[in-house]
Amino acid sequence: MPFGDREDELWEAMKPSFKPRIVHDPNLRYARHLVNGTGPFAAHSPASAMSRFRYDARATLARIVKRTPEVLVKVTGRKKGAAHLAAHLDYIGRHGEIPLETRDGEQISTKQEAQRIADEWSDPLYWRQGTTVSAVAMVFSMPAGTDPETVKQAVREVAERMIGDNHDYLMALHTDTPRPHVHLTVQAEGVDRKRFDPRREDLFRFREAFAEALRSRGVEAEATPRYTRGQGRAGTSMALTQLRARIRSGVSRQPTEADLRQAREAMQIALGKAQQPAFVSRTRERWQDTKRRYEAAAEQLSRSSNQDDRRLARDVRQFIQERANIDTIPDRMLREAQMRVREARDRGVQPPEQGVPRGTPPPPTRRR
Repeated sequence: MPFGDREDELWEAMKPSFKPRIVHDPNLRYARHLVNGTGPFAAHSPASAMSRFRYDARATLARIVKRTPEVLVKVTGRKKGAAHLAAHLDYIGRHGEIPLETRDGEQISTKQEAQRIADEWSDPLYWRQGTTVSAVAMVFSMPAGTDPETVKQAVREVAERMIGDNHDYLMALHTDTPRPHVHLTVQAEGVDRKRFDPRREDLFRFREAFAEALRSRGVEAEATPRYTRGQGRAGTSMALTQLRARIRSGVSRQPTEADLRQAREAMQIALGKAQQPAFVSRTRERWQDTKRRYEAAAEQLSRSSNQDDRRLARDVRQFIQERANIDTIPDRMLREAQMRVREARDRGVQPPEQGVPRGTPPPPTRRR
């Protein structure tokens, strides 16, 4: 059977599935394709469409097994009110050291101009009950070594494509960390009164558009879910990441509440008093299913007369061999807990019930 007959299953393994959620007129995109001659109304034959589909699936698989750098797109916060938004703009502008670029390419470098924009974005919301989100803060990042200017150009293309003229936005390029990244702050209230509130599905589309914009500029980039790469560790919130960074740097000695909770749960599992969370077993099952699809694709590629296909088959098999099992955060915490239990039993000491790591200082007492 030639490679491509069952590529729909392989494509499903490399791309996440989302439940459909209608948030606007479902006919709007259909009408846009009809007017512009795109999508189902594009002028191409079914054979060329299938050929392009096969090429995209093969190219994505090749980038996955070659460990192409993955783009990072995340929402870092939602700014409520003019004061909150102005403080955020002052932060991403590094207090006037980094210019903010508007949707039209205008540069803003003074605190007064940033305050004016914060007021403009927040004034239309005064009539709403309670504090309303004035802007959504996002960050687009690439690994160290990527050209920062290319990253900024790619983010601008993504903003023009995904946001358009309905929402105003500001951009700021940061190069003070090893990873070049762009802060994109989007006005929440659109011209058509619709709110900009990106969810999980929207963020994945932003990632795909970001990776595509980078590849069009000669930068290898991909946007795939973690489970397609055999990675089970999920991302953490910005607040938790900053707390852990303070602990590693020695500024703080108090472990985060999330780490303490995970340690307690892992110790209970190590002592046989609890079981791994259900999502861990589901993650393993999904990775095993993905591996089977990769193996089927490698088998079909190895039978191809194309030398590049056979080379890709070898890369896929090596990729699967190096990732026999998927590793999740509960798995890592359980290994550490089991090691502590063994050490305690070797010394003849009863292991702790709560599983708090040794040397953890008690939480600070509050003075009234």
